[in-house]
Amino acid sequence: MVVKICKLGKSISAKYAYRYYNEVTVGLDLTARDLQSKLRSKGLPWEISKGFDQSAVLGQFQPLDQVGEIQHLDFHLDINGKTVQKGCTADMIFTIDQVIEYASRFFTLKIGDLIYTGTPSGIGRINAEDHLEGYLMGKKILDLRVK
Repeated sequence: MVVKICKLGKSISAKYAYRYYNEVTVGLDLTARDLQSKLRSKGLPWEISKGFDQSAVLGQFQPLDQVGEIQHLDFHLDINGKTVQKGCTADMIFTIDQVIEYASRFFTLKIGDLIYTGTPSGIGRINAEDHLEGYLMGKKILDLRVK
């Protein structure tokens, strides 16, 4: 689940966090595992294995008033027609509002900032020619063919 910030904010209380976002989508936070392993084995930082070009895939943003209550949103990812990840915001360890409260203690949140809130179980390898489809509340909002 990815939340788009719509208002400038710093040190935001969880009870007011809902005022700072109004759109959500599904997103993929990709990792170059081969590069990560190589860097880790050398004791080097491995952030470039997370921050390479096109490593943060996004679906189409959906207005919250059209998808439902932020704490009860179902989402899933299919690869080649098979569901590999499934989640619900109700199952998150921290609510979206708690995530915003925590992040805003350290960073000023600016309009357009994106917060990737976490990853459900089912991470795995993707390959060239794989077809990835992401769904939010049963609606397909991400459609990607890996090249």
